[in-house]
Amino acid sequence: MSAVTTLIAPWRGLPTTVWVLVAARAVNRIGAFSLSFLAIVLTVEFGASLSRTGLVVALFGLATIPSRLLGGFLADRIGRRRTIVLGLTGCAVAQLWIAASPSLTSATVAAVVLGLAFEIYEPPSQATIADATEPADRPAAYGLYGAAMAVAGVLAGLLAAAVSHWDLRWLFVADAVSCLTCAVLVMLALPADVRRDRAQVGRVAVWRDRKLLLLLVSGTVFATIYMELLVGVPLTLLEQHLSASGTGIILAVSAATLIAAQRLLRVELDDFRALSIGYLLLAGGLVVCAFANSLPIFLLASMFWSVGETFLLTRYLTQAAGLAPDGGRARYLAVFGLSWGVATTVAPLIVTHLLATLGPEGLWLINAAAAVGLAAAQPLLRMRLARA
Repeated sequence: MSAVTTLIAPWRGLPTTVWVLVAARAVNRIGAFSLSFLAIVLTVEFGASLSRTGLVVALFGLATIPSRLLGGFLADRIGRRRTIVLGLTGCAVAQLWIAASPSLTSATVAAVVLGLAFEIYEPPSQATIADATEPADRPAAYGLYGAAMAVAGVLAGLLAAAVSHWDLRWLFVADAVSCLTCAVLVMLALPADVRRDRAQVGRVAVWRDRKLLLLLVSGTVFATIYMELLVGVPLTLLEQHLSASGTGIILAVSAATLIAAQRLLRVELDDFRALSIGYLLLAGGLVVCAFANSLPIFLLASMFWSVGETFLLTRYLTQAAGLAPDGGRARYLAVFGLSWGVATTVAPLIVTHLLATLGPEGLWLINAAAAVGLAAAQPLLRMRLARA
């Protein structure tokens, strides 16, 4: 068996639509290295103060929350493909706007517009994956999506380091080109949108579904732990007097682990048992991280939490897609996706507070306890979240 055949074995049999979406999103993610330089561009190119730069970046993050809801609404109203293309085109326009801005005010408005367009892609792409696959294949399909994003994120970081000597505004031009390239790929390769019954679409009462809201609460705790790892691991390395460059190595090992763990998604487990296993593995990685004092031990911790995240990322999306009625899947996934907006907002605050008061051990042991608690709660969630 060739190396390529072995690599794609966990995803054999997935529809072409899934592969197209994954390829488009990965290309777009690789091109998104410019976002790492948004704060630098505002400071260097536009002379923004640190407080003004922080405000603009916060406004960008805040704007991504209604962006996801807009993506879900439009996907169920005007169609998946149109919404994806609209979101990618909106990102390209905003990035070109930042690159061409004559003033800080103009760049600020462009950054907010970018935030409003930034998450439009996610609900229709996740809903399309669910539409194109049988329930049993959805964990593998979402696993492919997550693995591709992880690898693309590592490549984006390498590109950012390689091209950081450019005129920084050109980075946003390059990102805009990647967005437009993906829009063309999606337009040509995805099936045409199916006309939906507007009355049926309008009857979906997303915010009244208690099962979805309970799933949202559980998913928000997981997303917060996930974001705390992204924010807290580099700070923990500094606390342990280790090189900050170790973060890149940890991310690369994490991405490789996510790919290697994809075969586990084909093991026959129901969603709740898989979530329990995922949380216990995540907790194990967090405990190791709490007492790590060298890069090899941090790498071992990352392997544990990455295998856990493989189960958790995929099964949560499978649950959200399974709860949705006909005509409302994109909006259900959009509402569930708000967990990431909340997590992105609160995780830095939690990390900095716990590091300052309890140190790395306290930070990661508290997160490990939360993960164990959610593992123990899965039988109760199974009773409350019988899938539609």
